[in-house]
Amino acid sequence: MSLILPKAAPPPRAFLGVSQSATGRFWRERLDVRGAQTTLAIVQRHGVPEILARVLAARGVGIDEVAGWLDPTVRDLLPDPDTLTDMGAAVARLADAVVSGEPVAVFGDYDVDGATSTALLVDVLRAGGLDPAFYIPDRIFEGYGPNIPAIEGLAAQGARLLVTVDCGTMSFAPFARARELGLDVVVIDHHQAGEELPEVAALVNPNRVDDLSGLGHLCAVGLVFVVAVGLVRELGRRGWWNEARPKPDLLASLDLVALGTVADVVPLLGLNRAFVTKGLIVLRQRQRPGLTALMDAARLSGPPKAWHLGFLLGPRINAGGRIGDAALGTRLLLARDPIEAAVIAAELDRLNTERQQVERAIVAQAEAEAEAALGHAGAGAVILSSGQGWHPGVVGLVAARLKEKFGRPAFAIAFTGETGSGSARSIPGVDVGKAVRGAVDRGLLVKGGGHAMAAGLTIARDRLGELRAYLEEVLASTVEEVRAVDETMIDAALSAAGATPELVELVERAGPFGAGNPQPVFAFPAHRIVYAEAGSADQVRVRLRGNDGTVLSAVAFRAANTELGRALLDARGRQVHVAGMLDLDSWQGRTQVNLRISDVALMENR
Repeated sequence: MSLILPKAAPPPRAFLGVSQSATGRFWRERLDVRGAQTTLAIVQRHGVPEILARVLAARGVGIDEVAGWLDPTVRDLLPDPDTLTDMGAAVARLADAVVSGEPVAVFGDYDVDGATSTALLVDVLRAGGLDPAFYIPDRIFEGYGPNIPAIEGLAAQGARLLVTVDCGTMSFAPFARARELGLDVVVIDHHQAGEELPEVAALVNPNRVDDLSGLGHLCAVGLVFVVAVGLVRELGRRGWWNEARPKPDLLASLDLVALGTVADVVPLLGLNRAFVTKGLIVLRQRQRPGLTALMDAARLSGPPKAWHLGFLLGPRINAGGRIGDAALGTRLLLARDPIEAAVIAAELDRLNTERQQVERAIVAQAEAEAEAALGHAGAGAVILSSGQGWHPGVVGLVAARLKEKFGRPAFAIAFTGETGSGSARSIPGVDVGKAVRGAVDRGLLVKGGGHAMAAGLTIARDRLGELRAYLEEVLASTVEEVRAVDETMIDAALSAAGATPELVELVERAGPFGAGNPQPVFAFPAHRIVYAEAGSADQVRVRLRGNDGTVLSAVAFRAANTELGRALLDARGRQVHVAGMLDLDSWQGRTQVNLRISDVALMENR
């Protein structure tokens, strides 16, 4: 009897025959055979254009899920707040404080998620009649999370309830001191938790091991919104809302939730998609003076899109925490006077420009160190760069740049004397938060924590070599597996003539795009590069001409000194296959389609 083995799956076909692009990537069609069948069914049942149906099917949207995907609503996707562990205790304690007029302090993180979380909770407590204090720690001098001196200061100012947002899950010593001072503590956080938790009145975190809510994909401000829903409901049960004290319109705060959700790079799926979709609608109404002033300072033209939140507004909110006053972002979001908001927004814009200059100088040093390390055999799974006197406020951005350039998890550490503070950024499939917690458990770090894609740490200089060896030990095999699949996923092929504003608007119905819901990538086959020049900020600006003579403007960001940028510049006058994402650019009443180039394949290297 012969043994019949199952047939191996055939290798995927290279899209447009590109098995190795100029950047070394394999081009693969995102839509598989089953997805193609789903595309046809979506077109037939829902009557949507085929290109939109392809984008939806390629992202796993089922036939029965199309309507909800195209119009996600918070009402339909928001769970009962009580599904979260400790939610009842948190809401009850907050409601008690509101009803009794108790002094409350909100302690937030210094990033965008922390600023939006703090502003949202302060807004809701103000609607209830309180005037809560808020505190954002200094990134450099205090570091992440609650600290004992800050808690002692808040207690001295009269606070009786401390609420931490986007931090606090592992703050054992600070909360022990809070108890000694007679402060109750409520924690609202989303960072990864250990089995042991601090002793507090309530700790709401969907990532604690005993929470079964399934809401671990929410960032802190999304979680604060769920808490706010529970609090408003509880105060309603107590008869707190009346004509003189109307119930707050929580949907009007979705601009804050959208900003924090995009900036914290959590998956834009489920409830998060609804937060961002509806939050962008609120943002376009320009009702919050702080965000209106920030959009103007960022010279944002046209209606804000999700990528504007991540690349224009978020970095400016962050700039205060990185190299200025950490509380500036929260003060801007809470500002009600347009003149005050404009002053703060201008300062954040100035700090952001200063931050960019500082970042560029450190990135150049870090890249040189990383390239030297990668030149040695056996040093390749993780990038770990450090420097004496680097600005601690930009190490997260430096780590992100290293991760982008080298395609590996990256750590950047700023040393002051013999102690360094650092940040890590990871690639999909590699959990740096877990690795950092393991390093803490081994005694390699003074402290550290985070989540799968980002982490923070503090380390003594003499443990740096041990940390490097540990990271290689625990991450090498996973990194190797992830990096073995280096592909550019293509949603469809287009021509320059087909890249119209109407098509871009149609495809955007499948958005908002971001983490977990990637922006569609279109290939432009056999287009000639009629112009290519390196510009400011390491951009490479390009014009592509199709066979019918239509010209499409394109840009490759941060590409001038990369394989992608060099390939584009070398291909002037030649036909190439180009892949990228389409955006609309509105300027002086004109709307133009632009292509953000992500990859290029030379015709002879198909």
